[in-house]
Amino acid sequence: MQERIRQRIGGQKRGQNDLQKGAKNGAGLNGYSLERAIGHSRGDADLNPHVDDMRVDEAELRPAAVLIPIIDRPEGLTVLLTQRTDHLDHHPGQVSFPGGRIEESDRDEIDAALRETEEEIGLDRSYVEVIGHLDQYRTGTGFDITPVVGLVREGFTLKLDEFEVAKAFEVSLEFVLDPTNHKRESKFWRGAMRHYYVFPHDDYYIWGATAGMLVNLHDRLRDEGES
Repeated sequence: MQERIRQRIGGQKRGQNDLQKGAKNGAGLNGYSLERAIGHSRGDADLNPHVDDMRVDEAELRPAAVLIPIIDRPEGLTVLLTQRTDHLDHHPGQVSFPGGRIEESDRDEIDAALRETEEEIGLDRSYVEVIGHLDQYRTGTGFDITPVVGLVREGFTLKLDEFEVAKAFEVSLEFVLDPTNHKRESKFWRGAMRHYYVFPHDDYYIWGATAGMLVNLHDRLRDEGES
């Protein structure tokens, strides 16, 4: 599976050696734009073409990046997620990937994702092998997110930012890749019925942009001929 991840996510425009070099240096791709390399985007509006406020003007989008950490465990690969604290003003209690806005001090999207991950959960970037990225994900709240995918070796220790992160937990990659776990739900909000992806998993409700990016991960890694 790790080889499939490298082949299907890594090195679409730059060689794998460039990706590896950037990861080892704790940097990204030296100014190389991940979005322009692919030109694909997904977002909240995909399931809601009828909802006008889901479509954000391109000029108003705010760049952000998250890390999708895939951990190499003896029992199999897992995906690391976080649950936000309940007192936050934005998306309290929701499940998310570590990440946030791209700052002027960040070299690129990869550097931003790694920095935010270190700040939020204490995962040192030296344990992360950056593979590549998924499609850009545009949220109805105006963020243009680059989902950076990294393979994480064991041996790390997490230290959560207690103000932002209530929990960090893992789900098996097998669970993510099983299409029977991809649900769609709806809710009437602000005058319109809105649809979104959901991954119901034990005590956690994984939905919205996070679930949408997991569906994208499945689409990249699924077996040939699988729907």
